Amino acid sequence: MTALSRANRFLSRILESITILLMIGLTVIVIFAVLARLMGQSFSWYDEVAAIMLAWITYYGSALAALHRRHIGFDTVLLAMPPNLRLAAMLLAEASVLVFFVLMARAGLQVLEVLEGDMLVSLTWVPVQFTQSVIPIGASLFIVCQLLSLPEYWAKTAQGISLEHAEIEEEVETELHKNKDRV
Repeated sequence: MTALSRANRFLSRILESITILLMIGLTVIVIFAVLARLMGQSFSWYDEVAAIMLAWITYYGSALAALHRRHIGFDTVLLAMPPNLRLAAMLLAEASVLVFFVLMARAGLQVLEVLEGDMLVSLTWVPVQFTQSVIPIGASLFIVCQLLSLPEYWAKTAQGISLEHAEIEEEVETELHKNKDRV
């Protein structure tokens, strides 16, 4: 196992754990908030905290998707191109994504500067900087994940292999086996 694949697996496990913990936390908060409302009570902090957790799930989940190349792609268009043009188009797409997330991380840091000293409305002891730190952290993680997954994606694209098609074919095969077992 190469150092790159070990780093990929390590980061994948961390991002999976963070995302799962956030999802469990959000689920628990929603259940308690619903139960509290049914009993005639309401948490003043519920809406604010739930929205923040949903944003965190989105950022960390997006980085995880980038690591496994499960975000929106254009494999069908790429594979229809001649190999040299295909790799050039892939590099252009990768560069565009990376530039976007570099700018996003930079803007996120600027937002944190502007928010210095602000606290949440419902939980006045929680700094807004903490809640919004997910922007530069998430963008940076996306960049790292995109770069970690790039060598394998480059090799597959150069060989004319679609990551999207392979996943679809695998799912179809799984469903066929499930249907055979039922009959």
